[in-house]
Amino acid sequence: MKQFFKFFLASCLGSAIVLFIAVILLITTITSMIVSSTKETAITPKTQSVLYMKLNYGIPDRTNPNNFNFGLASLSFNLEQEDAAGMNDILNNIKAAAGDPNISGILLDLSSIGTSTANIQEIRNQLLTFKESGKFVISYGDNYAQNAYYLASASDKIYMNPDGMLDIHGMASQVMFYKNMLEKLDIKVQIIRGPNNKFKSAVEPYFLDKMSDANREQMDKLLNSMWFEVCSDISKTRNINLDKINDVADNLSLLFDAQTAYNDHFIDGLLYKDQLIDELHKLIGLSSDKKINIIQNMQYAKSRPSLTTGTDKLALIYASGQIIDGKGDESVIGSITLSQAIREARENNDVKAIVMRVNSPGGSALASEVIRREVELAAKEKPFIVSMGNYAASGGYWISTNADYIFADPTTLTGSIGVFGVFPNMKGFLNEKLGLTFDVVKTNKNADFGNLTEAMTPYQLKMMQNYVGNTYDEFISLVARTRGLRKTFVDSIGQGRVWSGIDAIGLGLVDEMGGVEQAISFAALQAGISNNYIINEYPKQKDIFTQLIGKSGQEQLTKSILKEKLGSNYSYLESIERINNLEGIQAIMPFNLIIE
Repeated sequence: MKQFFKFFLASCLGSAIVLFIAVILLITTITSMIVSSTKETAITPKTQSVLYMKLNYGIPDRTNPNNFNFGLASLSFNLEQEDAAGMNDILNNIKAAAGDPNISGILLDLSSIGTSTANIQEIRNQLLTFKESGKFVISYGDNYAQNAYYLASASDKIYMNPDGMLDIHGMASQVMFYKNMLEKLDIKVQIIRGPNNKFKSAVEPYFLDKMSDANREQMDKLLNSMWFEVCSDISKTRNINLDKINDVADNLSLLFDAQTAYNDHFIDGLLYKDQLIDELHKLIGLSSDKKINIIQNMQYAKSRPSLTTGTDKLALIYASGQIIDGKGDESVIGSITLSQAIREARENNDVKAIVMRVNSPGGSALASEVIRREVELAAKEKPFIVSMGNYAASGGYWISTNADYIFADPTTLTGSIGVFGVFPNMKGFLNEKLGLTFDVVKTNKNADFGNLTEAMTPYQLKMMQNYVGNTYDEFISLVARTRGLRKTFVDSIGQGRVWSGIDAIGLGLVDEMGGVEQAISFAALQAGISNNYIINEYPKQKDIFTQLIGKSGQEQLTKSILKEKLGSNYSYLESIERINNLEGIQAIMPFNLIIE
């Protein structure tokens, strides 16, 4: 028997070693294939090229260089790099193309666009600047979703399939509520909010089945502010009366009538794709028998002319996603990871100024404070500028407070100055639904504090309420001190209320309207280095090998599959994931907010 186990274990060990070597060889092979594939996508544009932008994916703040299409959802294995440029490369591509003699114009493929209004505004503004070069911007869509049309309205010409639909319907905010589900599961949730945090609606789904009056009030103002911005921009570039746009939205009059969309000047032509190609030939001045040189976003990002030179450096730090304690990645802000990035930029003597791009609905109050402290230290040594993206609310605003200057887009969602705690009581669910019971022995009265199988005692609730109240007081005191505002005023505009960027500037929460490009230019000016600088991005992105074998890489592949299968419904799964990330006292905006 001993001999059997001896040979059995030896066999298992040998198999494990062989398997380990095989996995390493497979990863090495994949990595080398990916590197080879990456090199192949770096294409220098030929003369009379057209920069092609298809933006129908969830646009990140910066390009993931390891974003490859593994095709796992369809059980295929395709090592082509997806054309999924981040905001950094989209904006820089447009900027570089304006001065690139090889680029004749830009073609936007815009049936849909996978980002929120603030990011669309920044891309749109960059396109308007690009047009000053005299080069063309053309949009085409089989159909146009509302946000896609908003971007397309910056084009010289908007074309649509003759059978296409133009969807202009206004803005709506949809919030998902869990109250009834929790009752069916016999799960009770104990909610503790900061004093008077009536607008802190992130917790409402746990105990309400519809919006509170306060939340409805703030959402009504927020949506109308954003919708006015969108309509005003469309009105200016398309020369269409605001009342006409709202009439179209009220009656859906263009949704099923492409000819009326053309007659009313919302689009410039009803074309099939072959006709679009003919139109491009005319614009470029190319004979019809010649092939149009098309270069995609990711390809151009690898070969575009340099935008900056010099030895001085500016740091561009990305703070994207929910804020959590610990380490983060491209889609989650970890207090350890982001703090380290800020510290590296501060300690780098070549870095003369820092811009932090914040795109976050908030999260852990403790993690936010850890990050804020690093911002404070960095701002004492060099200019520190914040650029707010789609969201910079609650914890996202907390980490921005010590910046020297804050830029936001008119439709940025910000503010949400408030805190809360969520403490589930799973006793009913575990006892009644699963048949599990629990007993405990403890040395002190509160030794079992935080136990999910019992409700908190009145004393424990009181202690937590004091803690949450003190955290809220710390938050409004911080905003008052750093923004030069009265504490009572900050409380009056706080209480968890979300503001649009255009409203926030009037309240003193931000300093100027503008995107990341304006923030970078301002930082350079403050550092006294004009345009003679290069940009270092932080946190440093992981190489493909590390990403493949790491936890974040595995999660990215899983999310990719789920996004492909669930489509627009993936946002509901994200809401549930954010619930799982809640730990401790939270400074987060209504995280399941969907504006469509």
